[in-house]
Amino acid sequence: MVVERFTIEGDLEAESFLPWIVRHMHRLGLRGAPVRCANGQVEITLSGPTDLIDAMEMGISLGPIDVWVEAIARQSLENKDGP
Repeated sequence: MVVERFTIEGDLEAESFLPWIVRHMHRLGLRGAPVRCANGQVEITLSGPTDLIDAMEMGISLGPIDVWVEAIARQSLENKDGP
């Protein structure tokens, strides 16, 4: 299991975006919570299997129709797979 922080940039002001992220995160069985930041950014710290975190990145990049995701920066925070 890994922990990563996503910093998402773009036109993300739609009220539906954060609930959309939470819904898809739960569908994939990931843990985390998104936080709206300033200047068109949303941060989310996710924990779960790498393949599912990769799937979440793909889902966010496609996003709901009322947002425009320009970039997703990923930062590894913790690795729980072992040494």
